[in-house]
Amino acid sequence: MKGKLILIVGPSGSGKSSVLHGLMKEHTEYTYPLSATTRAMREGEKDGDIYYFYTKERFEEGIKNGEFLEYAVVHQDNYYGLLKKPVMDSLENGETVVREVDIQGFDSIREAIAPENLVTIFITVPNKNELIERIVTRAVISEDELEKRKESMHKEFNRARDCDYMVENRQGELESTIQKVAEIIQSETE
Repeated sequence: MKGKLILIVGPSGSGKSSVLHGLMKEHTEYTYPLSATTRAMREGEKDGDIYYFYTKERFEEGIKNGEFLEYAVVHQDNYYGLLKKPVMDSLENGETVVREVDIQGFDSIREAIAPENLVTIFITVPNKNELIERIVTRAVISEDELEKRKESMHKEFNRARDCDYMVENRQGELESTIQKVAEIIQSETE
């Protein structure tokens, strides 16, 4: 394979989705593969825009057939997964593929992609209290859900050292964070 898969990793609330969306706007030269999901389509969404919408049966068939680089059950009932074929085809073509993943996905992908074709960037925040604040202010969640996310957050922070790079996403400095990530990608793909 000639291409590079860039994984943007980090705990919930760290801003990895915002970094990815910023890169998508500013760096159209990269490939941004879509995930498949079994969650219901929301108003205004279309299949193939931000997700491929699968039935649960179709998704589980894909799991059996090895169609996913990584997948997970999110919020107890919906599958989300990164399709293997589009990513591998892009890497074979020498493209730079950028994707955000959680730690579980990170581990699965590291087993499937050779280290020379993989770059991992961990998005962190100045302190864990700020992360909790971000989680609480962006959506209403139960106390039980908050505790689960805190537990996951601690585990995820412990995995930061497994990544190639760490970039701090400070409140109000998203553009700077996007720029730092873009510089890493450029240095790794030149």
